[in-house]
Amino acid sequence: MKNKENRRSRTERIVPIIGRKIKVALVGCGRISKNHLESITHLPREAELVAVCDCIPERADQAAEQYNAVPYYDYDKMLEDADCDLIAIATPSGLHPEMGIKAAKKGKHVLTEKPMGINIKSADLLINACSDAGVMLFVVKQNRLNATMQLLKKAIAKERFGKIYAAHVNVFWQRPQEYYDAASWRGTFAMDGGAFMNQASHYVDSLYWLLGDVIEVAAFTDTMARKIEGEDTGSAILKFTSGAIASINVTMLTYPKNFEGSVTVLGEKGTVKIGGVAINKIEHWDFASYDDDDRIVEQSNYSPPNVYGFGHFPYYQNVFATLRNDCEPETDGASGRKSLEIIEAIYKSARTSQCVKLPLI
Repeated sequence: MKNKENRRSRTERIVPIIGRKIKVALVGCGRISKNHLESITHLPREAELVAVCDCIPERADQAAEQYNAVPYYDYDKMLEDADCDLIAIATPSGLHPEMGIKAAKKGKHVLTEKPMGINIKSADLLINACSDAGVMLFVVKQNRLNATMQLLKKAIAKERFGKIYAAHVNVFWQRPQEYYDAASWRGTFAMDGGAFMNQASHYVDSLYWLLGDVIEVAAFTDTMARKIEGEDTGSAILKFTSGAIASINVTMLTYPKNFEGSVTVLGEKGTVKIGGVAINKIEHWDFASYDDDDRIVEQSNYSPPNVYGFGHFPYYQNVFATLRNDCEPETDGASGRKSLEIIEAIYKSARTSQCVKLPLI
């Protein structure tokens, strides 16, 4: 009963959608849109895709035809005309706050891809707009829902590690110059950021999700090979309130292709490394004491079609259940803001050559 009361208090201004399908409109039909479109359309009892929008008409038309939705080429017109409950935003990161605020003012719930903005100032404007409008704000952090990460999170919750001493993240991927040249916004400060803000943002979130609040950051970044404004390579050290220390090492210059996306946690009674190309494989799982979860380590491994994995589908399941008031959101605006604040601290440290304390003021 207590959990249900807490859930109601968090969403008391939200009118649940009950007795009908949740109507979804998506803006941004580019690289990540397929994960959204497939997730929505594979939940036909819960939701209905009613509209898609892209400033490139061919992309909107193709998505509309494939997924049986109405195409729009102007976001404002879609907001005005489309009968929908939820706007899913899969545009360049710099547009997420502006588009989300417009949706909130129209009384639409908002779901935004990572990161929710390119700085915490714009993220706060979005959070406040959704709160003022009485609508939900969801931030996609699908890596939390990977089977491998769920098992690791469970082990931490059970205190199987004892005291956690350290954690290490590696994102060794390849993004050739052609990737950045394919869209003028990629790698820019205004719309995308660099490797930490874009490619590694889920991994920054993973550390916060697993280990809690960060109190201090030190970092170095550089643009070594790509012709972009943001960094293509960097390393950061994070100090947590728990006393744990973590490192994040990121590069988009790995030869010749994506090599590793990993999270390693080291504690007094356990060591775990989740690796593969995109934290899809438990490479090491060792604890001082046995738990029944140890038997399902192998079956938690999977082979994703790309670095995005399969987390969008369970994420949308959570979103729809939340809008029916059946559960709490997996990642709301406040939670999504945490990783953005850490990334902003990383950039500030790299820029000033100083340690940066959190929270940022």
